[in-house]
Amino acid sequence: MKIILTGGQGFLGRRILEFLLAKGHTVLAVVRRTAPELTALGAEIILTNLADLTTLKAAPCWSKGVDGVIHCAAKSGIWGPLNDYIQANFIITFNLATLARRLGATWFVYTSSPSVIHTGQPLAGVDESVPYAENPRHGYPYSKMLAERLILSLNEPSFKTVALRPHLIWGPGDPHLLPRLIQRARSGSLFLFKSTALIDATYIDNAAHAHILAAEKLAAGAEIGGRVYFITQGEPLTAIAMIEKLLAAALPLQSPPHLRPKFQLPATWSRPVSFLLETVWSSLKLTGEPPLTRFLAEELTLPHWFNLSRARVELGYKPIVTLVEGLNRLAASFEINQQ
Repeated sequence: MKIILTGGQGFLGRRILEFLLAKGHTVLAVVRRTAPELTALGAEIILTNLADLTTLKAAPCWSKGVDGVIHCAAKSGIWGPLNDYIQANFIITFNLATLARRLGATWFVYTSSPSVIHTGQPLAGVDESVPYAENPRHGYPYSKMLAERLILSLNEPSFKTVALRPHLIWGPGDPHLLPRLIQRARSGSLFLFKSTALIDATYIDNAAHAHILAAEKLAAGAEIGGRVYFITQGEPLTAIAMIEKLLAAALPLQSPPHLRPKFQLPATWSRPVSFLLETVWSSLKLTGEPPLTRFLAEELTLPHWFNLSRARVELGYKPIVTLVEGLNRLAASFEINQQ
């Protein structure tokens, strides 16, 4: 197939690109800056700005003819102006999807997030029937919710759409979660809240594999259009246990006691502390994000694991890398970088 991929220079998008090329698909990677590393892998580069509808319409990828789109590009984070998230995660998705449908693509896979149903309540083993959260207080999940609803609403026989919700993607090359954990561990400032709530994450290869499955199912005519799927490891742990395992893998040669997380605050303190920090940051217009936000506090202290039955049955999804193997690969990647 000939596939347009956005976000190919990002953590998940790069791995999806590698998977697609390995299976013989032609990948047109839409990027904002030159990408010799993607060209070297075998991708065709389309240099354009997704935020500019005029330049997007003029992008040469449409004249090449495409089968479908995998849209991974997004603005992530848990702090910042709502409008920035709306522009990056909703408006761009709207422009890309409507243009793709108009110009001949027959399917569209959207990378969403379980946070679209985050209401500050426990999510223990829930399935895709849980309703959306509609709280603009959190820019990222709110904008992803709007975009997911849009993509699913565009589903029709000639343009089939699917949304995937991978949760907490981790693995070698992670530029988000792991660097922050390592930095705080090294500085002795990694404080967590005591909680037995289970959280399920997703190794990078499993998240990429799910996208390939969805694209190939849509292309083959499977009746999955208009549906959403949770994607995780299927091996939930407490946040503390998961962070300890990640740090043990990332810092195998440098793990004196001071690098272990410091558990000093009861879970019941998480919301008032995060609210106080958000108020201080907003009132004083401080740069960067607070050390703890309400969204993050809820993510760390409430259950977040999901029923994967729909993905298993309809996509044929099964993690191709176990938690133990993923941690081994992570440790190996850090050992190589430290040599």
